[in-house]
Amino acid sequence: MREVRNRLLHIHRCKGMTRKTMRLMVQFDPSLKSIYSLTQTQFINLFSISSERAVNILSDLHDYSIIRDIKKDLNHFTAITIVDDNYPHVLKPIKDSPFVLYAVGNVELLDDTPSLSVIGTRNPSKEAMPKLRRILTHPIEKDWVIVSGMAKGIDSYAHRLTLYMKGKTIAELGGGFHHIYPRQNISLFHEIKKHGLVLSEYPPSVRPERYHFPERNRIISGLSYGTLVLEATERSGTLITVDQALEQGREVYAVPGSPIIPQTMGCHRMIQDGAMLITHPDDLLNNWEMVKASWEFKNKNWRESTIYI
Repeated sequence: MREVRNRLLHIHRCKGMTRKTMRLMVQFDPSLKSIYSLTQTQFINLFSISSERAVNILSDLHDYSIIRDIKKDLNHFTAITIVDDNYPHVLKPIKDSPFVLYAVGNVELLDDTPSLSVIGTRNPSKEAMPKLRRILTHPIEKDWVIVSGMAKGIDSYAHRLTLYMKGKTIAELGGGFHHIYPRQNISLFHEIKKHGLVLSEYPPSVRPERYHFPERNRIISGLSYGTLVLEATERSGTLITVDQALEQGREVYAVPGSPIIPQTMGCHRMIQDGAMLITHPDDLLNNWEMVKASWEFKNKNWRESTIYI
């Protein structure tokens, strides 16, 4: 598997590469060895890509400076590929699971249970932090892992509360480690790196792009047994993560609030649509006890699975 791992790391960095194309490549040749001997025409026909993309990919497949860059990055960060034993087994069954994750911090947190995604608006109300403390303090004290995206607002609140309580937290980024966004969270990144875990499916040198953030949301929800929405407007991007959590078969929770502020409208809509209403930490703790056996059974099956496409 070492050769497959190295090829995954290399192919993942090729210009013009997408997860869809990588998946087609793995289906074509699980060892990925023959990919390096294909012609431009074969690339175009086998993987339904443009001539320009085929040229870019072929060029990078034979550019060994990329391999040098990977080795340099691995002096500072950990790479986890989908064929590695320490790949998060909870991500194996999700749609479009990442082929490569870069990590810095305590990777053992990936095996801790339960883990809960906490998400919400980037523009929280005055009620947000008191609600967060009320709902999350007890789960954090009970060693739950709090997963979020290190964005402004609710994400940052969730990470900071967990760090303040010396709890466990994982941040999933929308760019590489050399380009922390938002910049105001650089100090938070270093705190999580020191006391928790930071992940990204993007190589360290990749700058964050607008479309990266909806992409990374599938990983935030996929890492957790459930997703808690603290505040969200009715048209919030947070609801993309909720849809992905539901598609992944995860639990979805929503915290209500004042009916006269926009930051609660998305949560109220979710509750109307069937999300579990959360007003007290016992709501979460009791629901976890109900779903725990089922989740651990799924976990066991995923852990033993060797399927990676």
